[in-house]
Amino acid sequence: MTKPHRPEGWRKSKYSGGQTNCVEVGRVDGGAAVRDTKNRAAGHLTTTAGQWAAFLGAIKDGRFGG
Repeated sequence: MTKPHRPEGWRKSKYSGGQTNCVEVGRVDGGAAVRDTKNRAAGHLTTTAGQWAAFLGAIKDGRFGG
């Protein structure tokens, strides 16, 4: 298994406004990376493209409540 390259292009949702209690998403080879905006030094999670697509689909379908 190869390690993904360092995440790049970190961004947070435009709906976050000036808030800092959100997450940022970056690109990695074949997927996405997610980190806490307030604690960037803690590292990040990585997902495959399929996992990321499934997660976004679940959000759009309202499967996380609120």
